[in-house]
Amino acid sequence: MTTTDWITDIALLLVVFRQLREGRLDAKSYVIPLGIVAFVARSYLNTVPTAGNDLVLIGALVAVGAALGVAGGVYTRIRKAGGQLFIKAGAVSAALWVLGMGARMGFQLWVDHGGADDVARFSLAHQITTGDAWVAAFVLMALTEVVTRLGTIFLRGRMATREQRQPAVDGRVAAVAADRTV
Repeated sequence: MTTTDWITDIALLLVVFRQLREGRLDAKSYVIPLGIVAFVARSYLNTVPTAGNDLVLIGALVAVGAALGVAGGVYTRIRKAGGQLFIKAGAVSAALWVLGMGARMGFQLWVDHGGADDVARFSLAHQITTGDAWVAAFVLMALTEVVTRLGTIFLRGRMATREQRQPAVDGRVAAVAADRTV
């Protein structure tokens, strides 16, 4: 792994740790992680191989990224106070983020330190044509995880804002709505 690999992997891990403390949900909440994955995609995603079972590998890891991203977004606490939305990543959200980002980093370390032959044998047996397929699969997995997590948080934030705007039918509903965090 190069220095750039380490920096980007660690930066992606630190994104969620920044959200372990509650903070405002604002443009930075979206721009920083999207900027990091855009940099990673631009740096590493040169091609998306389509031969053999390359697309099956890519599709499988994209699906894993989507599942991790949606679950991470669901397990992120969002609340409205004083007209502002606040976000806080919970333990489950942080664990899922570290699992996804850490798995990619672990795979890369394993390949660089003795696992390359095993990956080559697996690739040959399952008709994965090149190492570029693995790169594309993991980069697109990261991109999908980030985008689906942020998309889930965005939708939940919109729902929280909409719930606050609805007039209460009676005082009891208003009290429950005011106490609830999304």
